[in-house]
Amino acid sequence: MDNSDDHPVLPPAVILAGPTAAGKTAIALALAERFPVDLISVDSTQVYRGLDIGSAKVDAATRQRFPHALIDVCEPEQAYSAADFERDCRACMEQSARNKRLPLLVGGTMMWLRALIYGLDRLPGADPEVRRQIARQAESSGWAALHAELARIDSQAAASISVNDPQRIQRAIEIVRLTGKGPSCFHRHNRLPRLVTLRLVLTPTDRHVLHQRIGIRLDQMLEAGFLDEVSALRRRRALSVSSPSMRSVGYRQAWQYLDGRLDRQAFVDRARSATRQLAKRQLTALRQFSGALWYDPGRSLTIKRIFNQVERFSRQRGRLG
Repeated sequence: MDNSDDHPVLPPAVILAGPTAAGKTAIALALAERFPVDLISVDSTQVYRGLDIGSAKVDAATRQRFPHALIDVCEPEQAYSAADFERDCRACMEQSARNKRLPLLVGGTMMWLRALIYGLDRLPGADPEVRRQIARQAESSGWAALHAELARIDSQAAASISVNDPQRIQRAIEIVRLTGKGPSCFHRHNRLPRLVTLRLVLTPTDRHVLHQRIGIRLDQMLEAGFLDEVSALRRRRALSVSSPSMRSVGYRQAWQYLDGRLDRQAFVDRARSATRQLAKRQLTALRQFSGALWYDPGRSLTIKRIFNQVERFSRQRGRLG
C-alpha cells in the first residue's frame, strides 16, 4: 500500500454512492438515525453556499439534527477541487476516528471518491487566469472543440472524460497549458486503496425508474423556486455562467434560460437530459468501483440489508459495543 507522507492511510469508512436522484439521502439519514456515524457529503455542487434547491441539499432543520460535513464550505465564485475535497474529507474522517465514530461518505462525485481512496497524482495547482482563458474559449468554440484538442494531445485522458463533462475537460486542458504534457503523463498506475471501506451503491435496477425519479425531482425543484435561486445567484457580480459552480447540472441550463438563450420547454428538456447524462457517467464510474454491493432503493428488503452490512462492518472495526 502507498503509505507515503502525501498519501497517508485513512480511517475505515462506509461509502454510500450512486447516481443522482437514486435516493441516497433517505438511506443516509436512516443510517444516521441508527448508527454512530458522521455524515460527510461527496457532492461537487453541495459544497457551494446558495446552491440549495438545484443541488437537492437537505433542509436546515434536518442538517441541524443530522449534521453533514462538507456542505456549504465555499462561495459560488470560488473553485473547489478534488484536492480541496481530499484534504477536507481526510480531516473530517480523522476527527470521526478520534470520536470513535464511523465516517459515512454520501454522494456521487466519483472523481472525488477516487482521490480520497487512492490519493492524488502530483499535478500542478489551479491557475485562475488559465481557467478563465479556457472558459472563454469554451464559450466561443464549445467544450466539444476543447475535448477534441485534448484528444489530439492525450488520447488516453480524452477517452476517460466525457465530452459532456466541462469541469474535467477544463482541468485537463489547464494541465496541458501549464505543463505542456497531458494529464495521463502524471498518472501513477496500480495504486492500492489507502483505507478500508464498505462500498454500497444505491440505484434502481430499471434505468427507466431512475429517469422518472430525475424528472420528478426536477419538477419539485422548479416548484420549490429553483429559478428564483438562480436569479439571485446571477445578481452576484463575480459570478458568471462559466464559473465552476454554474457548470453544475441544472444551474447552467437555468442560467441560459434566464439569459433568454432558451425558452422554458427547451430549458426543462436540456436540464432533464443533462441530469440523465450525469447519471449515466456516474453509473459508468460506479461499475469500476470494485467490491461494491449494489442495492435497489425500491425493494422492500434494501434498508434491512444495508443495516446488516453496516452493523457487521462497524462491529469488525470496533465502532459498536
